[in-house]
Amino acid sequence: MSTFVSSQGLEDLKKEFAERKSITRPEIAQKISSAKELGDLSENFEYHEAKEQQGQNESRIMELEQMIREAVLVQQKTGGVTLSLGCTFTAEKDGTKKVFQLVGSSEANPLEGKISNESPMGQAFLGHIIGDVVEITTPAGIVKYKIIEIK
Repeated sequence: MSTFVSSQGLEDLKKEFAERKSITRPEIAQKISSAKELGDLSENFEYHEAKEQQGQNESRIMELEQMIREAVLVQQKTGGVTLSLGCTFTAEKDGTKKVFQLVGSSEANPLEGKISNESPMGQAFLGHIIGDVVEITTPAGIVKYKIIEIK
């Protein structure tokens, strides 16, 4: 399965991957080593916590490695007519304007207006043009956005 990312998103993934391998992994190994020196491992909280951290870190490293290997770069599109992956656009809801960017799922951050192309909201916007009113079904009901600008 492809991971759609911007060039900045790919750099962020590579940076996290490098940090987890070169910094986090040795730090956790040191914690495990120090915890072993405390004696009985069966009741050693520090040892069990460090082993859990190690498992989580290794899982994330494998996930990042796969995401980087399967990355498909999406160029930020400007001045487009139709909303597609990589577009930044302005939409209006109840008189309030908000800027969104359609991104791959690994870059999604709704608080920053970065919505995944795989999310219900992202899928609702895909393919629309300026002036379209997009209806999005949410748990609270239907929300309507009018597309004002595509950058």
